[in-house]
Amino acid sequence: MTLNSHFEKLKSCTICPRNCNINRLSGKTGYCGSDAKYNISSIVVHKGEEPVISGERGICNVFFSRCNLQCIYCQNAQISCNKGEVISKQYSLDEVTDTIISIFKEHQINSLGFVSPSHYIPHVISIIENLRTKGYNPITVYNTNAYDKVEIIRSLESYINIWLPDFKYMDNTLARDYSDSINYVQIATLAIKEMFRQKGSTIIKNEVGIAESGLIIRHLVLPGKIENSLAVLRFIAEELSPNISVSLMAQYHPVEKLKYHSNLNRKLTPDEYNIIVNELDKLGIFRGWIQELESSDHYLPDFENKNPFEKQL
Repeated sequence: MTLNSHFEKLKSCTICPRNCNINRLSGKTGYCGSDAKYNISSIVVHKGEEPVISGERGICNVFFSRCNLQCIYCQNAQISCNKGEVISKQYSLDEVTDTIISIFKEHQINSLGFVSPSHYIPHVISIIENLRTKGYNPITVYNTNAYDKVEIIRSLESYINIWLPDFKYMDNTLARDYSDSINYVQIATLAIKEMFRQKGSTIIKNEVGIAESGLIIRHLVLPGKIENSLAVLRFIAEELSPNISVSLMAQYHPVEKLKYHSNLNRKLTPDEYNIIVNELDKLGIFRGWIQELESSDHYLPDFENKNPFEKQL
């Protein structure tokens, strides 16, 4: 495996807020359970992102394996667990970019998403640079849990067109209990503020309505944790701008291991979601998307399949 200068940062890895100081180049792994190789769970066309990102043809998403957060309710647990086996394949850089290019050609798309990229920053940069040397300069989307260092977000300004953070919590107790992070609020708010500094509140679209530049903040509403969601929306409106596009997700679906959990063992109720939707109006947040409650049954990928987002007959 040939590594470029971007990978020097992995000799004592501090690219995410975990600051493990592990030499991933030697094959060792820190909190995320990842070495320095291109460990990818899926490279696939995905049509389920926000309409300005997916459009009609979809986006080519690169799903990195493992994660620097460990959300107990994660619907991508097949690929995100940082201990034990996950669905993953090791690629070379050219194998990654050649796969992406073949998807671009076959589906006539020019958008590339990096999913759970926070612990794979050198890989993200190298993929983009390699594509550029091959004559491709796609619209790039950084699809993250927002547990990112602000200086890393700053360093990616010339590489990323669209920031797509999932702003999970304004409550560090929840972040600790649900995602194993004691400082999520401080880290995520700084990272998202930097994304906002770079892109502002306006999404720039091309002639067919696909976003070419901008910031979209996602928030997954969790059952029984309405105050957390209200606090997230208030931060967006009051500390950033009510003009930001917000994707308010109702798709929470209880995973099997949470069937006895006191809060997370059920879906959202209509009353819970309506409270959060109404808060959007009160705060003047008018750009973005909301979901139907039934969406909780429609976003359950199976990464055993060639296309994890297509139901197998």
